[in-house]
Amino acid sequence: MKILCTNDDGYMAEGLKVLAEAARTLGEVRVVAPDREQSATSHSLTIHRPIRARRSSESVHVVDGTPTDCVIMAVNELLGFTPDFCLSGVNHGSNMGEDVLYSGTVAAAMEATVIGVPSVALSYIGDDFEKLDRWGHLLEGLLAQILGREGFPPHTLLNVNLPAVTPEEVRGVKITSLGRRRYADSITRILDPRGKEHFWIGGGISAWNGGPEADFRAVQDGFISVTPLHLDLTSYELMEEIRRWDLSL
Repeated sequence: MKILCTNDDGYMAEGLKVLAEAARTLGEVRVVAPDREQSATSHSLTIHRPIRARRSSESVHVVDGTPTDCVIMAVNELLGFTPDFCLSGVNHGSNMGEDVLYSGTVAAAMEATVIGVPSVALSYIGDDFEKLDRWGHLLEGLLAQILGREGFPPHTLLNVNLPAVTPEEVRGVKITSLGRRRYADSITRILDPRGKEHFWIGGGISAWNGGPEADFRAVQDGFISVTPLHLDLTSYELMEEIRRWDLSL
Protein backbone atom coordinates (compact mmCIF):
# COMPACT_ATOMS: atom_id res chain seq x y z
CA MET A 1 0.00 0.00 0.00
CA LYS A 2 1.29 3.44 -0.96
CA ILE A 3 0.26 6.25 1.40
CA LEU A 4 0.56 10.03 0.97
CA CYS A 5 0.78 12.05 4.19
CA THR A 6 0.28 15.80 4.28
CA ASN A 7 -0.99 18.54 6.62
CA ASP A 8 -1.51 22.28 7.04
CA ASP A 9 0.81 22.82 10.02
CA GLY A 10 3.99 22.43 7.99
CA TYR A 11 6.38 19.59 7.27
CA MET A 12 8.07 19.81 10.68
CA ALA A 13 4.87 19.56 12.74
CA GLU A 14 4.73 16.90 15.43
CA GLY A 15 1.30 15.72 14.31
CA LEU A 16 2.54 14.95 10.80
CA LYS A 17 5.53 13.08 12.18
CA VAL A 18 3.31 10.89 14.37
CA LEU A 19 0.87 10.24 11.53
CA ALA A 20 3.59 9.25 9.07
CA GLU A 21 5.21 6.90 11.59
CA ALA A 22 1.86 5.21 12.27
CA ALA A 23 1.16 4.91 8.55
CA ARG A 24 4.54 3.26 7.93
CA THR A 25 3.28 0.19 9.77
CA LEU A 26 0.73 -0.20 6.96
CA GLY A 27 2.70 0.56 3.82
CA GLU A 28 5.12 2.79 1.96
CA VAL A 29 4.76 6.41 3.10
CA ARG A 30 5.70 9.56 1.24
CA VAL A 31 5.23 12.98 2.81
CA VAL A 32 4.41 16.08 0.75
CA ALA A 33 3.69 19.00 3.05
CA PRO A 34 3.84 22.81 3.18
CA ASP A 35 7.06 24.56 4.11
CA ARG A 36 5.23 26.59 6.78
CA GLU A 37 1.94 26.71 8.63
CA GLN A 38 -1.04 27.01 6.29
CA SER A 39 -3.91 26.82 8.77
CA ALA A 40 -7.30 28.17 7.59
CA THR A 41 -6.20 28.25 3.95
CA SER A 42 -9.18 26.05 3.11
CA HIS A 43 -9.15 24.73 -0.48
CA SER A 44 -7.09 27.57 -1.92
CA LEU A 45 -4.68 27.08 -4.82
CA THR A 46 -1.52 29.03 -5.61
CA ILE A 47 -2.08 30.36 -9.13
CA HIS A 48 -0.50 33.83 -9.10
CA ARG A 49 3.11 32.78 -8.57
CA PRO A 50 5.30 29.73 -9.25
CA ILE A 51 5.32 26.88 -6.74
CA ARG A 52 8.65 25.52 -5.56
CA ALA A 53 9.30 22.06 -4.17
CA ARG A 54 12.37 20.51 -2.57
CA ARG A 55 13.31 17.35 -0.75
CA SER A 56 14.15 17.41 2.94
CA SER A 57 14.80 13.65 2.93
CA GLU A 58 14.33 10.67 0.65
CA SER A 59 10.65 10.34 1.55
CA VAL A 60 9.72 13.96 2.33
CA HIS A 61 8.92 16.70 -0.19
CA VAL A 62 8.46 20.30 0.98
CA VAL A 63 6.22 22.63 -1.04
CA ASP A 64 5.96 26.42 -0.67
CA GLY A 65 2.23 26.37 -1.19
CA THR A 66 -1.09 25.40 0.34
CA PRO A 67 -2.14 21.90 1.45
CA THR A 68 -4.22 21.59 -1.72
CA ASP A 69 -1.14 22.51 -3.76
CA CYS A 70 0.75 19.76 -1.95
CA VAL A 71 -1.74 17.05 -2.92
CA ILE A 72 -1.91 18.18 -6.55
CA MET A 73 1.87 18.37 -6.77
CA ALA A 74 2.27 15.00 -5.08
CA VAL A 75 -0.09 13.08 -7.34
CA ASN A 76 0.76 14.81 -10.62
CA GLU A 77 4.46 15.55 -10.31
CA LEU A 78 6.43 14.53 -7.23
CA LEU A 79 5.57 10.94 -6.38
CA GLY A 80 5.59 9.25 -9.76
CA PHE A 81 2.55 7.18 -8.72
CA THR A 82 -0.99 7.61 -7.49
CA PRO A 83 -1.21 6.77 -3.78
CA ASP A 84 -3.71 4.24 -2.50
CA PHE A 85 -4.64 6.53 0.41
CA CYS A 86 -4.08 10.11 1.55
CA LEU A 87 -3.82 10.92 5.25
CA SER A 88 -3.90 14.57 6.29
CA GLY A 89 -2.89 15.71 9.79
CA VAL A 90 -2.64 15.12 12.62
CA ASN A 91 -3.81 18.74 12.83
CA HIS A 92 -2.77 20.81 15.83
CA GLY A 93 -6.31 21.73 16.86
CA SER A 94 -9.84 20.55 16.22
CA ASN A 95 -11.63 20.46 12.87
CA MET A 96 -15.30 20.04 13.69
CA GLY A 97 -18.50 21.70 12.51
CA GLU A 98 -17.92 24.67 10.22
CA ASP A 99 -14.16 24.31 10.79
CA VAL A 100 -14.12 21.84 7.89
CA LEU A 101 -14.95 24.71 5.51
CA TYR A 102 -11.83 26.63 6.51
CA SER A 103 -9.38 23.87 7.40
CA GLY A 104 -6.36 23.28 5.20
CA THR A 105 -6.09 19.81 6.75
CA VAL A 106 -9.58 18.82 5.62
CA ALA A 107 -9.09 20.55 2.26
CA ALA A 108 -6.01 18.43 1.52
CA ALA A 109 -7.98 15.26 2.14
CA MET A 110 -10.85 16.67 0.08
CA GLU A 111 -8.56 17.43 -2.86
CA ALA A 112 -7.25 13.87 -2.79
CA THR A 113 -10.86 12.66 -2.79
CA VAL A 114 -11.58 14.84 -5.83
CA ILE A 115 -8.63 13.22 -7.60
CA GLY A 116 -9.96 9.79 -6.70
CA VAL A 117 -7.70 8.88 -3.78
CA PRO A 118 -9.48 7.65 -0.60
CA SER A 119 -8.67 10.09 2.18
CA VAL A 120 -8.80 10.69 5.90
CA ALA A 121 -8.30 13.99 7.75
CA LEU A 122 -7.19 13.71 11.38
CA SER A 123 -7.11 16.40 14.08
CA TYR A 124 -6.36 16.59 17.81
CA ILE A 125 -8.54 18.92 19.86
CA GLY A 126 -6.11 19.33 22.74
CA ASP A 127 -3.28 21.86 22.96
CA ASP A 128 -0.43 19.68 24.27
CA PHE A 129 0.84 19.00 20.75
CA GLU A 130 4.33 18.12 21.95
CA LYS A 131 2.79 14.95 23.43
CA LEU A 132 1.15 13.75 20.24
CA ASP A 133 3.73 10.98 19.95
CA ARG A 134 1.87 9.04 22.62
CA TRP A 135 -1.00 8.58 20.14
CA GLY A 136 1.14 6.52 17.76
CA HIS A 137 0.00 3.05 18.80
CA LEU A 138 -3.69 4.01 18.87
CA LEU A 139 -3.41 5.61 15.43
CA GLU A 140 -1.80 2.47 14.05
CA GLY A 141 -4.79 0.41 15.12
CA LEU A 142 -7.39 2.92 13.94
CA LEU A 143 -5.74 3.43 10.55
CA ALA A 144 -5.33 -0.31 10.04
CA GLN A 145 -9.09 -0.73 10.39
CA ILE A 146 -9.94 2.17 8.07
CA LEU A 147 -7.34 1.56 5.37
CA GLY A 148 -7.96 -2.17 5.50
CA ARG A 149 -11.58 -1.82 4.45
CA GLU A 150 -12.54 -2.98 0.97
CA GLY A 151 -14.75 -0.66 -1.01
CA PHE A 152 -13.94 2.64 0.70
CA PRO A 153 -16.99 4.89 0.05
CA PRO A 154 -16.49 6.88 -3.20
CA HIS A 155 -16.54 10.68 -3.24
CA THR A 156 -16.27 10.61 0.56
CA LEU A 157 -13.58 11.42 3.09
CA LEU A 158 -13.48 10.68 6.78
CA ASN A 159 -12.96 13.55 9.23
CA VAL A 160 -11.46 12.23 12.48
CA ASN A 161 -11.06 14.23 15.70
CA LEU A 162 -9.10 12.90 18.67
CA PRO A 163 -10.33 13.99 22.12
CA ALA A 164 -8.22 16.01 24.55
CA VAL A 165 -7.49 13.03 26.80
CA THR A 166 -4.64 10.55 27.00
CA PRO A 167 -4.91 7.62 24.58
CA GLU A 168 -5.49 5.34 27.56
CA GLU A 169 -8.57 7.38 28.50
CA VAL A 170 -10.24 7.16 25.08
CA ARG A 171 -13.67 5.57 25.53
CA GLY A 172 -14.05 4.34 21.96
CA VAL A 173 -15.05 5.56 18.50
CA LYS A 174 -18.31 7.27 17.55
CA ILE A 175 -19.61 7.88 14.05
CA THR A 176 -20.82 11.46 14.08
CA SER A 177 -22.35 14.33 12.15
CA LEU A 178 -21.02 17.88 11.92
CA GLY A 179 -21.98 20.13 14.80
CA ARG A 180 -22.57 23.85 14.46
CA ARG A 181 -20.42 26.58 15.94
CA ARG A 182 -21.05 30.29 16.16
CA TYR A 183 -18.34 32.83 16.94
CA ALA A 184 -18.70 36.17 18.71
CA ASP A 185 -16.09 38.93 19.06
CA SER A 186 -13.84 37.17 16.54
CA ILE A 187 -12.46 40.40 15.05
CA THR A 188 -10.03 42.50 17.05
CA ARG A 189 -9.38 46.12 16.11
CA ILE A 190 -5.79 47.19 16.80
CA LEU A 191 -3.82 50.40 16.32
CA ASP A 192 -0.25 50.10 15.09
CA PRO A 193 2.56 52.23 16.57
CA ARG A 194 1.71 54.99 14.07
CA GLY A 195 -1.92 55.05 15.09
CA LYS A 196 -3.27 53.35 11.97
CA GLU A 197 -5.88 50.72 12.57
CA HIS A 198 -5.76 47.14 11.43
CA PHE A 199 -7.81 44.04 12.22
CA TRP A 200 -7.07 40.54 13.44
CA ILE A 201 -9.52 37.76 12.56
CA GLY A 202 -9.64 34.75 14.88
CA GLY A 203 -10.22 33.76 18.45
CA GLY A 204 -13.24 35.22 20.17
CA ILE A 205 -15.95 33.29 21.94
CA SER A 206 -17.54 30.23 20.35
CA ALA A 207 -20.68 28.29 21.21
CA TRP A 208 -21.50 24.78 19.96
CA ASN A 209 -24.87 23.30 19.18
CA GLY A 210 -26.09 20.19 17.42
CA GLY A 211 -27.88 16.90 17.83
CA PRO A 212 -26.87 13.95 20.01
CA GLU A 213 -24.63 12.53 17.26
CA ALA A 214 -22.69 15.79 16.71
CA ASP A 215 -18.90 15.55 16.55
CA PHE A 216 -18.25 17.99 19.39
CA ARG A 217 -20.35 15.94 21.79
CA ALA A 218 -18.36 12.78 21.06
CA VAL A 219 -14.97 14.32 21.78
CA GLN A 220 -16.27 16.11 24.86
CA ASP A 221 -17.26 12.69 26.18
CA GLY A 222 -13.81 11.24 25.47
CA PHE A 223 -14.61 9.44 22.21
CA ILE A 224 -12.85 9.64 18.86
CA SER A 225 -15.20 11.30 16.39
CA VAL A 226 -15.39 9.97 12.83
CA THR A 227 -17.55 12.03 10.47
CA PRO A 228 -18.05 11.01 6.81
CA LEU A 229 -17.99 14.05 4.52
CA HIS A 230 -19.36 13.87 0.98
CA LEU A 231 -18.17 16.00 -1.92
CA ASP A 232 -21.69 16.52 -3.27
CA LEU A 233 -23.08 19.55 -1.41
CA THR A 234 -26.43 19.42 -3.21
CA SER A 235 -29.45 19.59 -0.91
CA TYR A 236 -31.53 16.96 -2.70
CA GLU A 237 -34.39 17.22 -0.24
CA LEU A 238 -34.95 20.84 -1.31
CA MET A 239 -34.71 20.34 -5.06
CA GLU A 240 -38.40 19.56 -5.59
CA GLU A 241 -39.52 22.39 -3.31
CA ILE A 242 -37.40 24.92 -5.18
CA ARG A 243 -38.67 23.63 -8.52
CA ARG A 244 -42.15 24.59 -7.28
CA TRP A 245 -40.95 28.19 -6.96
CA ASP A 246 -41.28 28.30 -10.75
CA LEU A 247 -38.24 30.52 -11.18
CA SER A 248 -38.13 32.10 -14.60
CA LEU A 249 -36.73 35.03 -16.56
